[in-house]
Formats: sequence, C-alpha cells, structure tokens
Amino acid sequence: MEFSHLNKKHQPKMVNVSNKKISSRKAIAKATMFLGEELINLFEDHELVTKKGAVFQTAIIAGIQAVKKTHELIPMCHPLLIDGVEIDINIINKSEIELTCTVSMEGKTGVEMEALTGVSTAALTVYDMCKSVSKAMIIKEILLVEKTGGKSDYSL
Repeated sequence: MEFSHLNKKHQPKMVNVSNKKISSRKAIAKATMFLGEELINLFEDHELVTKKGAVFQTAIIAGIQAVKKTHELIPMCHPLLIDGVEIDINIINKSEIELTCTVSMEGKTGVEMEALTGVSTAALTVYDMCKSVSKAMIIKEILLVEKTGGKSDYSL
C-alpha cells in the first residue's frame, strides 16, 4: 500500500495537486454526542443560552472557523478557497445531539479534512460551553458521511 503523503524515501511530503483538474468538491462529516438527559432538558427551542453565550450558535461559528483553518492544524492539508460551510446541530433524543458539517468548493483537492475538522471543533465547543453543568458528556463518533468530486466518490 502506498501513502500519497510519503516520497520514495518514505519521508513526509505534501501531495502535488498541480496536475489535477478543478472540479466541484463536497464533503459531509457527522458527530454524535451524548449530553445526558439532565443537560438536554436545559435546552429550550433547540438552544441553551449560558453565561458564555448560545451553545449551538457558538459551536456553529467555531466549526466554521475551524474549517477555514484546517490547513494550519493538519500538516499535509492544502490551504483552500472554501465556497461554503454549513453546520447543523440537532437534539436527536432525550440524551444526544447530532452535529453535521457540509463543506463545498471548486478545486483540485477534496474537503474531507475540513468537514471532519469543522464537526470536531463544533462538538468540542459544545463540550466546553456545557462542562460546568456536566463532565459526563461523550463525543461518541466522528465520521465522514459523504465525499463527492475528484477521483472517487464516497457515501456511507
């Protein structure tokens, strides 16, 4: 198996995308987070306003910022001109929320890492804003749900 981020000497490299064609790229990542019934019960109209601010709204903004800074966090990611980011957070049952991050752009490389970074940061922001009420929160899973554009498409 060959890794695209290793050269012939097995040293790290950034993949050269100069010969790739520009295409529409989109990635969707999802996170499921256990908050617990006690914490979920504090939400009104799908939002919880704390001394730090509105939890979901702040998490959405943090996730969007993270998407734009992914190349600064993940060493082999290219800086990208992102066309759009949408983060959605929903209470899915008495104790859990689901976060989704959709990233799109026209470019030579995919946006999977940006979507995964965005949804991860949004979940961590929810944790940070609610930890004074409960430290029993669990970010249960973070996964790529869909990727389109480029060499291959992927869908869970």
